[in-house]
Amino acid sequence: MKKVTALLLGLVLVLAFQAGSAFADSKLNGVINDVIGSPYKSGGTTAKGFDCSGFTGFVFEKLGIELPRTSSSQAKAGTKVAKADLIPGDLVFFDTVGGNNSTVSHVGIYIGDGKFAHSSSSRGVVTDKLNSSYYEDRYVTARRVMDDESFQALANG
Repeated sequence: MKKVTALLLGLVLVLAFQAGSAFADSKLNGVINDVIGSPYKSGGTTAKGFDCSGFTGFVFEKLGIELPRTSSSQAKAGTKVAKADLIPGDLVFFDTVGGNNSTVSHVGIYIGDGKFAHSSSSRGVVTDKLNSSYYEDRYVTARRVMDDESFQALANG
């Protein structure tokens, strides 16, 4: 009987976490979807025009999380995450100027299914695949800026 109770409790916890995950993910997606198509603007931090870090800062501000202003500063926030361990909400960073994968010059938000949202200098706020030839070759690192407490607050709020 104890094994059955423990199994059921474990199942309830797994299902509860997955429901919270879906909620936080959908809230993140909702904020992002509201600004898809916004134009690129150097130094922009509003839906009238975003640069890459202005976009990520805007999205996370809507979720109650403050980020540093620049992509290179954001690359030092939170905790490092392996590319294989990305979850929706993780920041992904790229070297779009030097091409040696050591300088952070671009940032986006991982949204799941191998995709990320970002403000492209040529297309505005869009989604792209991490494994596209352009971004895969320029990938530098990823950071998780939403700790468990923030994630749970989103999942329960």
